[in-house]
Amino acid sequence: MHLLISSSTCSQVWLQFRVLAASLSLFVLLGPAAAEALQITGLQTPQSFLADPSGEQYFISNVNGDPAAKDNNGFITKLDQAGKVVKLQFIRGGDGDTILHAPKGMAIVNQVLYVADLDAVRGFDTTTGRPVVTVSLARFESAALADVAHDGHGVLYASDPETNTIYRIDTTREHAVSVLVRDASLAGPRGLALHPKTGRLIVVSWNKGKILEVSGDGVITELASNSFFSSRFHNLDGVDFDSLGNMYVSDFTAGKVWRMRPDHKFDVIAEFLPSPADIGVDRKKHLILVPYHYGNAAEMNGLESPVKSDTKTRSFADYGFSFPKQGQESK
Repeated sequence: MHLLISSSTCSQVWLQFRVLAASLSLFVLLGPAAAEALQITGLQTPQSFLADPSGEQYFISNVNGDPAAKDNNGFITKLDQAGKVVKLQFIRGGDGDTILHAPKGMAIVNQVLYVADLDAVRGFDTTTGRPVVTVSLARFESAALADVAHDGHGVLYASDPETNTIYRIDTTREHAVSVLVRDASLAGPRGLALHPKTGRLIVVSWNKGKILEVSGDGVITELASNSFFSSRFHNLDGVDFDSLGNMYVSDFTAGKVWRMRPDHKFDVIAEFLPSPADIGVDRKKHLILVPYHYGNAAEMNGLESPVKSDTKTRSFADYGFSFPKQGQESK
Protein backbone atom coordinates (compact mmCIF):
# COMPACT_ATOMS: atom_id res chain seq x y z
CA MET A 1 0.00 0.00 0.00
CA HIS A 2 1.31 3.41 -0.93
CA LEU A 3 0.91 6.39 1.34
CA LEU A 4 0.02 9.53 -0.58
CA ILE A 5 0.86 12.89 0.96
CA SER A 6 -0.13 16.10 -0.76
CA SER A 7 2.47 18.75 -1.54
CA SER A 8 0.71 21.20 0.78
CA THR A 9 0.88 18.69 3.65
CA CYS A 10 4.57 18.13 2.97
CA SER A 11 5.15 21.87 3.05
CA GLN A 12 3.37 22.19 6.38
CA VAL A 13 5.33 19.31 7.91
CA TRP A 14 8.62 20.75 6.64
CA LEU A 15 7.73 24.19 7.96
CA GLN A 16 6.90 22.78 11.40
CA PHE A 17 10.24 21.00 11.38
CA ARG A 18 12.00 24.25 10.51
CA VAL A 19 10.26 26.07 13.36
CA LEU A 20 11.33 23.29 15.75
CA ALA A 21 14.88 23.46 14.40
CA ALA A 22 14.81 27.22 14.92
CA SER A 23 13.80 26.74 18.53
CA LEU A 24 16.57 24.22 19.12
CA SER A 25 19.12 26.42 17.39
CA LEU A 26 18.17 29.40 19.52
CA PHE A 27 18.36 27.25 22.65
CA VAL A 28 21.85 26.01 21.84
CA LEU A 29 23.26 29.36 20.79
CA LEU A 30 21.57 31.66 23.28
CA GLY A 31 22.22 29.60 26.36
CA PRO A 32 20.14 28.41 29.34
CA ALA A 33 17.82 31.43 29.32
CA ALA A 34 16.37 30.14 26.07
CA ALA A 35 15.00 27.11 27.91
CA GLU A 36 12.13 29.39 28.80
CA ALA A 37 11.52 30.26 25.14
CA LEU A 38 7.92 30.97 24.31
CA GLN A 39 6.39 30.22 20.91
CA ILE A 40 3.36 32.02 19.53
CA THR A 41 1.44 30.11 16.86
CA GLY A 42 -1.68 30.72 14.78
CA LEU A 43 -0.22 33.83 13.14
CA GLN A 44 -0.60 34.71 9.46
CA THR A 45 2.64 35.79 7.76
CA PRO A 46 3.92 37.73 10.79
CA GLN A 47 6.36 40.47 9.87
CA SER A 48 7.24 42.51 12.96
CA PHE A 49 7.47 41.76 16.70
CA LEU A 50 7.52 44.75 19.06
CA ALA A 51 7.88 45.15 22.81
CA ASP A 52 5.98 48.04 24.36
CA PRO A 53 8.55 50.23 26.19
CA SER A 54 6.17 50.19 29.18
CA GLY A 55 6.94 46.48 29.64
CA GLU A 56 3.23 45.69 29.81
CA GLN A 57 2.60 44.14 26.38
CA TYR A 58 3.85 43.04 22.98
CA PHE A 59 2.49 43.39 19.44
CA ILE A 60 2.95 41.28 16.30
CA SER A 61 1.95 42.53 12.85
CA ASN A 62 0.37 39.98 10.50
CA VAL A 63 0.38 40.66 6.75
CA ASN A 64 -2.15 37.85 6.22
CA GLY A 65 -1.74 37.41 2.47
CA ASP A 66 -0.17 39.41 -0.32
CA PRO A 67 2.29 41.93 1.22
CA ALA A 68 1.57 44.40 -1.59
CA ALA A 69 -2.24 44.11 -1.80
CA LYS A 70 -4.71 46.65 -0.45
CA ASP A 71 -7.04 43.89 0.73
CA ASN A 72 -7.80 45.31 4.22
CA ASN A 73 -7.33 41.96 5.95
CA GLY A 74 -4.13 42.58 7.91
CA PHE A 75 -4.18 42.34 11.69
CA ILE A 76 -2.17 43.01 14.84
CA THR A 77 -1.81 40.39 17.59
CA LYS A 78 -1.57 41.59 21.19
CA LEU A 79 0.32 39.70 23.90
CA ASP A 80 0.42 40.36 27.64
CA GLN A 81 3.61 41.05 29.61
CA ALA A 82 4.24 37.31 29.94
CA GLY A 83 4.01 36.78 26.17
CA LYS A 84 0.58 35.12 26.23
CA VAL A 85 -1.88 36.00 23.49
CA VAL A 86 -4.48 38.47 24.76
CA LYS A 87 -6.24 38.74 21.40
CA LEU A 88 -5.05 37.21 18.14
CA GLN A 89 -6.74 39.89 16.03
CA PHE A 90 -6.57 42.83 18.42
CA ILE A 91 -6.60 45.28 15.49
CA ARG A 92 -8.10 43.95 12.26
CA GLY A 93 -8.60 45.54 8.88
CA GLY A 94 -12.29 45.71 8.01
CA ASP A 95 -13.46 45.95 11.64
CA GLY A 96 -15.66 49.05 11.71
CA ASP A 97 -13.68 51.95 10.28
CA THR A 98 -10.30 50.23 10.75
CA ILE A 99 -8.15 50.07 7.62
CA LEU A 100 -5.15 47.76 7.71
CA HIS A 101 -3.91 46.13 4.52
CA ALA A 102 -0.46 44.61 5.00
CA PRO A 103 0.99 45.77 8.35
CA LYS A 104 4.74 45.53 8.70
CA GLY A 105 7.09 47.50 10.99
CA MET A 106 5.77 49.12 14.19
CA ALA A 107 6.70 51.70 16.81
CA ILE A 108 5.00 53.09 19.92
CA VAL A 109 4.80 56.79 20.75
CA ASN A 110 2.78 57.94 23.76
CA GLN A 111 0.39 54.97 23.82
CA VAL A 112 -0.10 55.10 20.06
CA LEU A 113 0.95 52.08 18.01
CA TYR A 114 2.21 53.28 14.63
CA VAL A 115 2.19 50.70 11.84
CA ALA A 116 3.78 50.82 8.38
CA ASP A 117 0.99 49.87 5.96
CA LEU A 118 1.92 50.19 2.27
CA ASP A 119 1.66 53.93 1.44
CA ALA A 120 0.52 55.04 4.90
CA VAL A 121 1.53 54.96 8.54
CA ARG A 122 -1.50 54.20 10.69
CA GLY A 123 -1.79 54.90 14.40
CA PHE A 124 -3.91 52.90 16.87
CA ASP A 125 -4.62 53.19 20.57
CA THR A 126 -2.54 50.54 22.35
CA THR A 127 -5.31 49.93 24.89
CA THR A 128 -8.46 49.87 22.76
CA GLY A 129 -7.03 49.18 19.31
CA ARG A 130 -9.11 51.98 17.83
CA PRO A 131 -7.73 54.04 14.91
CA VAL A 132 -6.18 57.32 16.02
CA VAL A 133 -4.43 58.77 13.00
CA THR A 134 -3.54 57.98 9.38
CA VAL A 135 -0.44 59.54 7.85
CA SER A 136 -0.62 59.15 4.08
CA LEU A 137 2.61 59.15 2.10
CA ALA A 138 0.90 58.58 -1.25
CA ARG A 139 1.85 62.05 -2.48
CA PHE A 140 5.51 61.05 -2.20
CA GLU A 141 4.90 58.11 -4.57
CA SER A 142 5.77 55.72 -1.78
CA ALA A 143 5.63 52.15 -3.03
CA ALA A 144 5.46 50.08 0.16
CA LEU A 145 6.70 51.09 3.59
CA ALA A 146 8.66 48.42 5.42
CA ASP A 147 9.40 49.73 8.91
CA VAL A 148 9.02 52.62 11.35
CA ALA A 149 11.19 53.66 14.28
CA HIS A 150 10.81 56.30 17.01
CA ASP A 151 13.66 58.57 18.11
CA GLY A 152 12.25 59.06 21.62
CA HIS A 153 11.49 62.73 20.96
CA GLY A 154 8.32 62.53 18.87
CA VAL A 155 9.91 61.88 15.49
CA LEU A 156 9.16 58.74 13.49
CA TYR A 157 11.26 57.43 10.63
CA ALA A 158 9.75 55.23 7.91
CA SER A 159 11.60 53.17 5.31
CA ASP A 160 10.54 52.50 1.72
CA PRO A 161 12.79 49.90 0.06
CA GLU A 162 11.17 50.25 -3.37
CA THR A 163 12.10 53.93 -3.75
CA ASN A 164 15.23 53.88 -1.56
CA THR A 165 13.70 56.48 0.70
CA ILE A 166 13.56 57.19 4.41
CA TYR A 167 10.84 59.58 5.58
CA ARG A 168 10.72 61.75 8.67
CA ILE A 169 7.36 62.15 10.45
CA ASP A 170 7.09 64.71 13.24
CA THR A 171 4.28 63.54 15.53
CA THR A 172 4.53 66.78 17.53
CA ARG A 173 3.70 68.90 14.49
CA GLU A 174 0.49 67.35 13.18
CA HIS A 175 2.48 64.46 11.70
CA ALA A 176 4.31 66.63 9.18
CA VAL A 177 6.10 64.42 6.65
CA SER A 178 9.38 65.14 4.89
CA VAL A 179 12.02 63.14 3.03
CA LEU A 180 15.08 62.56 5.20
CA VAL A 181 17.06 60.91 2.43
CA ARG A 182 16.45 59.29 -0.95
CA ASP A 183 19.52 57.58 -2.29
CA ALA A 184 20.30 54.43 -4.27
CA SER A 185 23.08 53.61 -1.80
CA LEU A 186 20.38 52.68 0.75
CA ALA A 187 19.97 49.55 -1.38
CA GLY A 188 16.41 48.71 -0.38
CA PRO A 189 16.21 49.98 3.21
CA ARG A 190 14.12 47.68 5.41
CA GLY A 191 14.69 47.56 9.16
CA LEU A 192 15.15 50.73 11.19
CA ALA A 193 16.35 51.34 14.75
CA LEU A 194 17.74 54.23 16.77
CA HIS A 195 21.12 53.64 18.35
CA PRO A 196 20.48 53.89 22.12
CA LYS A 197 23.74 55.77 22.78
CA THR A 198 24.37 57.93 19.71
CA GLY A 199 20.75 58.51 18.75
CA ARG A 200 21.68 57.91 15.12
CA LEU A 201 19.32 56.07 12.80
CA ILE A 202 20.50 52.57 11.86
CA VAL A 203 19.25 51.06 8.60
CA VAL A 204 19.65 47.54 7.21
CA SER A 205 19.29 46.93 3.48
CA TRP A 206 17.48 44.13 1.73
CA ASN A 207 19.15 44.30 -1.68
CA LYS A 208 22.85 44.34 -0.80
CA GLY A 209 23.11 43.30 2.84
CA LYS A 210 24.35 46.63 4.15
CA ILE A 211 24.21 48.08 7.66
CA LEU A 212 24.10 51.86 7.47
CA GLU A 213 23.95 54.85 9.77
CA VAL A 214 21.98 57.94 8.73
CA SER A 215 22.49 61.29 10.44
CA GLY A 216 19.78 63.80 11.21
CA ASP A 217 20.58 65.67 8.02
CA GLY A 218 20.50 62.57 5.83
CA VAL A 219 24.21 61.77 5.55
CA ILE A 220 24.75 58.04 5.00
CA THR A 221 27.66 56.18 6.60
CA GLU A 222 28.30 52.50 5.87
CA LEU A 223 28.95 50.47 9.04
CA ALA A 224 29.18 46.99 7.52
CA SER A 225 28.60 45.34 4.16
CA ASN A 226 29.61 42.44 1.98
CA SER A 227 32.98 42.64 0.30
CA PHE A 228 34.31 41.32 -2.97
CA PHE A 229 35.56 38.25 -1.11
CA SER A 230 32.72 37.81 1.36
CA SER A 231 28.94 37.44 1.10
CA ARG A 232 28.26 37.36 4.80
CA PHE A 233 24.82 39.01 4.53
CA HIS A 234 21.97 38.19 2.18
CA ASN A 235 18.62 39.98 2.64
CA LEU A 236 18.64 41.92 5.90
CA ASP A 237 15.19 42.62 7.33
CA GLY A 238 15.14 43.60 11.01
CA VAL A 239 17.44 45.44 13.41
CA ASP A 240 17.31 46.38 17.09
CA PHE A 241 19.55 46.98 20.12
CA ASP A 242 19.73 45.57 23.62
CA SER A 243 20.37 47.62 26.75
CA LEU A 244 24.12 46.97 26.50
CA GLY A 245 24.39 48.55 23.05
CA ASN A 246 24.69 45.31 21.08
CA MET A 247 23.01 45.37 17.69
CA TYR A 248 20.91 42.43 16.44
CA VAL A 249 20.19 41.94 12.75
CA SER A 250 18.01 39.34 11.05
CA ASP A 251 18.90 37.88 7.66
CA PHE A 252 15.62 36.76 6.15
CA THR A 253 16.84 34.46 3.36
CA ALA A 254 19.96 33.15 5.14
CA GLY A 255 17.88 32.29 8.22
CA LYS A 256 20.30 33.90 10.67
CA VAL A 257 20.33 36.41 13.48
CA TRP A 258 23.59 38.31 13.84
CA ARG A 259 24.87 40.27 16.80
CA MET A 260 27.29 43.16 16.35
CA ARG A 261 29.02 44.18 19.56
CA PRO A 262 29.99 47.80 20.25
CA ASP A 263 33.54 46.90 19.12
CA HIS A 264 32.01 45.95 15.72
CA LYS A 265 32.76 42.24 16.19
CA PHE A 266 30.06 40.00 14.67
CA ASP A 267 28.62 36.74 16.04
CA VAL A 268 25.89 34.50 14.67
CA ILE A 269 23.62 33.87 17.65
CA ALA A 270 21.07 31.75 15.78
CA GLU A 271 20.77 30.12 12.38
CA PHE A 272 18.70 27.63 10.37
CA LEU A 273 15.71 29.86 11.14
CA PRO A 274 12.60 29.84 8.90
CA SER A 275 12.41 33.38 7.46
CA PRO A 276 13.24 35.57 10.48
CA ALA A 277 11.66 38.92 9.67
CA ASP A 278 11.58 42.24 11.55
CA ILE A 279 13.00 41.21 14.92
CA GLY A 280 12.68 43.22 18.13
CA VAL A 281 14.43 43.32 21.49
CA ASP A 282 12.78 43.74 24.89
CA ARG A 283 15.51 45.72 26.64
CA LYS A 284 13.91 45.53 30.06
CA LYS A 285 13.67 41.74 30.12
CA HIS A 286 16.64 41.10 27.81
CA LEU A 287 14.63 39.07 25.31
CA ILE A 288 14.86 38.77 21.55
CA LEU A 289 11.57 38.65 19.64
CA VAL A 290 11.63 36.77 16.34
CA PRO A 291 8.70 36.54 13.89
CA TYR A 292 8.91 33.65 11.42
CA HIS A 293 7.28 35.16 8.35
CA TYR A 294 6.53 31.97 6.41
CA GLY A 295 6.37 29.82 9.54
CA ASN A 296 3.21 31.62 10.76
CA ALA A 297 4.77 31.70 14.23
CA ALA A 298 6.96 33.82 16.47
CA GLU A 299 9.28 33.21 19.37
CA MET A 300 10.60 34.98 22.47
CA ASN A 301 14.03 33.94 23.74
CA GLY A 302 16.40 35.04 26.46
CA LEU A 303 19.60 36.74 25.35
CA GLU A 304 22.95 35.84 26.81
CA SER A 305 25.66 38.41 27.39
CA PRO A 306 28.05 38.49 24.43
CA VAL A 307 31.41 36.77 24.64
CA LYS A 308 33.99 39.52 24.93
CA SER A 309 36.99 37.33 24.28
CA ASP A 310 38.16 37.00 20.70
CA THR A 311 39.71 33.60 21.50
CA LYS A 312 36.43 31.71 21.59
CA THR A 313 35.55 30.05 18.30
CA ARG A 314 32.40 28.28 17.21
CA SER A 315 32.48 24.50 16.73
CA PHE A 316 30.12 21.63 16.00
CA ALA A 317 29.68 21.28 19.75
CA ASP A 318 27.66 24.52 19.58
CA TYR A 319 25.07 22.55 17.65
CA GLY A 320 24.92 19.55 19.97
CA PHE A 321 27.34 17.33 18.07
CA SER A 322 30.29 15.64 19.73
CA PHE A 323 33.16 13.69 18.21
CA PRO A 324 35.61 11.27 19.86
CA LYS A 325 39.01 12.69 20.73
CA GLN A 326 42.02 11.53 18.82
CA GLY A 327 42.92 8.00 19.89
CA GLN A 328 39.42 7.22 21.19
CA GLU A 329 36.89 5.04 19.46
CA SER A 330 33.35 6.20 19.04
CA LYS A 331 30.76 4.15 20.86
